[in-house]
Amino acid sequence: MIPKRYQQMHQSHPELMEAYESFGKAAKDAGPLSAREIALVKLAVSLGAGLEGASHSHSRKALEAGCQPEDLTHVAILTAPTLGFPSMMRSKSWVESIVSKKSDR
Repeated sequence: MIPKRYQQMHQSHPELMEAYESFGKAAKDAGPLSAREIALVKLAVSLGAGLEGASHSHSRKALEAGCQPEDLTHVAILTAPTLGFPSMMRSKSWVESIVSKKSDR
């Protein structure tokens, strides 16, 4: 599911979005991490930055990359020592909202 605002950016600024997506691909291709590892790193960064929409998106992408729901929950729990317990609980709720939707299907 591609967010409507992202689609709108493609329509209004196609050259910018092409450059943005090329940059993302170049970053992904710059190292040895697997698709699964990249998905978990991106989820961790999104959770750490407190970005709810990105956390939802990267939770979905991690599941698509073959991660298990337990992997995503573990990533959220791992944020506790660095971000604090309340932030971890927020992160875990974001992950669980996607995991629960996936299991409802």
